[in-house]
This record gives sequence, structure tokens and C-alpha cells, in this order.
Amino acid sequence: MTPGVYQLCLRLPRPARIRIGRLGAFTFPAGVYVYTGSALGGLEQRLARHQRRRKKLHWHIDYLLRHARIIAIADRPTRRRLECAWNAQTLRLPGARVVAAGFGSSDCDCAAHLVYLPSEEPWTSMT
Repeated sequence: MTPGVYQLCLRLPRPARIRIGRLGAFTFPAGVYVYTGSALGGLEQRLARHQRRRKKLHWHIDYLLRHARIIAIADRPTRRRLECAWNAQTLRLPGARVVAAGFGSSDCDCAAHLVYLPSEEPWTSMT
């Protein structure tokens, strides 16, 4: 099992009001999102789980993945918790913004680990 951090690039085809577990309901505009997470117990297993359609809803991203599809994945094998730094780098991309405060960041001080982008191009050039 390889530990690491990862980013999922997602496309939400149409605007949607989605309840994200106990975090609450948010209105997500259609477009591209980048979710940053860690998988210190194993990247392969975590990424395979995210790609499965049928699963118990556990993490915030599980709720969004019922409406959005993964269009690209980037990962970095590491034992270090680098997801906050990678997420901060993503938030500095042109047009990046948070649309669901607290999404994926329950265990850190980040505003969210889900970033909305006007297109996937800025993210693709970063990874």
C-alpha cells in the first residue's frame, strides 16, 4: 500500500443543490472542481473507492460524486500530509474559488479542500 495525497478533477454537468452530509446543503454551479485529499493508508484503494459508483456515503466527496464525474486524477506518493499545501496551490489558480466552505477540511484550518475552477486548463498545467 502506497501512502500519498491526490487530487480529483471533476465535472459537474449542471448546477445542483446538494446536501453534503452534516456539513449542510450547498448550491454548486456547473463546471470543474478539484478535490484534494490524503490517502496515507493507501492511494490505490482510496482512488478505486472514489471511482466506484456504489458505496456508502462517508466523506464529503462521496456526496458530490453522486452528481459529478471524475475527469482526471493526479497523485503524489508520500508519507507527509501535503494536501493542505497542494490545495492552497490550487486556490491560487486564476478564477479559483470556494463554493462550499468546510468541504473536505474537517481536520484542518483550510477554508475547503474543494476548489471551483472556470475550466480544467489551469489545473492541468499545474499538475
